[in-house]
Amino acid sequence: MLFIGVDLGTSAVKLLLMDEEGKIHKIVSKEYPLYFPHPGWSEQKPEDWYAQSMEGIKELTAECDKSQVKGISFGGQMHGLVALDENDNVIRPAILWNDGRTGKQTDYLNNVIGKETLSKYTANIAFAGFTAPKILWMKENEPENFARIRKIMLPKDYLAYRLSGTFCTEYSDASGMLLLDVEHKCWSKEMMEICGITEDQLPKLYESWEPVGTLTKEAASELGLPEDVKVIAGAGDNAAAAVGTGTVGDGGCNISLGTSGTLFISSRKFGVDKNNALHSFAHADGNYHLMGCMLSAASCNKWWMDEILKTTAYQDEQAKITGLGENRVFYLPYLMGERSPHNDPDARAAFIGMSMDTTREDMTLAVLEGVAFGLRDSLEVARSIGVNPQRTKICGGGAKSPLWRKIIANVMNMKVDIIESEEGPGYGAAILAAVGCGVFSSVEEAAGKLVKIVATEEPDAELTAKYEERYQKFRKLYPALKEVYKEL
Repeated sequence: MLFIGVDLGTSAVKLLLMDEEGKIHKIVSKEYPLYFPHPGWSEQKPEDWYAQSMEGIKELTAECDKSQVKGISFGGQMHGLVALDENDNVIRPAILWNDGRTGKQTDYLNNVIGKETLSKYTANIAFAGFTAPKILWMKENEPENFARIRKIMLPKDYLAYRLSGTFCTEYSDASGMLLLDVEHKCWSKEMMEICGITEDQLPKLYESWEPVGTLTKEAASELGLPEDVKVIAGAGDNAAAAVGTGTVGDGGCNISLGTSGTLFISSRKFGVDKNNALHSFAHADGNYHLMGCMLSAASCNKWWMDEILKTTAYQDEQAKITGLGENRVFYLPYLMGERSPHNDPDARAAFIGMSMDTTREDMTLAVLEGVAFGLRDSLEVARSIGVNPQRTKICGGGAKSPLWRKIIANVMNMKVDIIESEEGPGYGAAILAAVGCGVFSSVEEAAGKLVKIVATEEPDAELTAKYEERYQKFRKLYPALKEVYKEL
């Protein structure tokens, strides 16, 4: 049996073909445009997602026995607003997760409706990237378009709808809309009323591994696949990536060092920290997760190397570094503002502590350490509510650096597990498809059998103590600069 995992990203759709043993047979990537019609806006055309996904699936399955393809599922960029009219036409380009136009609406939700009220309704507070503020923006700024809305969905769910004809979403992605009562796994009547929409305009909710239907006759014919191929609900990108790294069940942890950085902790219990510094979402395994998201992680290192040092020799630069835990230079990793735990769009990056003997290597090390300290901030919030994982998986481009993995292990004082196949949301989506087709009885069973750890970075007691002292200094820096950021 073969399963297709679709990772609908912001720059491209990445598709992979996996068998029931977890082996990846082929990977295909197809790019599509990103539009910036005004400063701070970010949009894409859902039709582009579908067209490139269809081309990608054709290429992916061109050389395989198509009769063996049993299921297709999705991991995808979260929070984006896709709106369809009564004829299922896309009303306007999708407003994406990284779109910044909703400052006014976000402030209204957090300060007029109130953060405490939002947390009661949805377990979260409003962020500019979430879907509900986008709906309010559309209602206020495009009332004619708003009046035409018959279906509201998320990016990956548009693919599922086009492939299966089922108007659906699932709990992990829906958690990031600010419309879902996460604890009780149902749409929030209060939030629908605040946004001026009805439940008929929102999709039916599924668990991530549940089949929502099979391929339509038209889709099957175009792809050359059997009509009985199951379409599985899928998951938001972070939840799908967590499945792909085996971060499921109780107390699982995954650190992602991608363009942005995430600390993802799976839990059987629902939980919310008192300041809503972490996102409290449903997980693709049927349980819950806490997630801290920092907006700049590996992108900090890329900026430092590419734009400042003007080099692409990342490994050579890191090979020169010595003196871990003894660096006197600090770096605050807020190139694009910060989400978790500060929720401060005005925050900016900074170097602090340079002197006449500061070296290039000191500053390179400070960048790597600053990202690790930023992730530690989210871990401290989790620990404050009794969630204290002892080890973590690691994924993303930055995870390929042995030095960065060592820094993470000692800053966090956690064992860091490196996995065999790190293919992110697409691999997690393929695993969900296998579960949905009955190969495994649960997501936990599938992840346990398919995800393999190949090495572990162990924290060193002496180095951990040095980093503990440095972290306690680091955490004083943002509060000291907070008011300055506002003026800047």
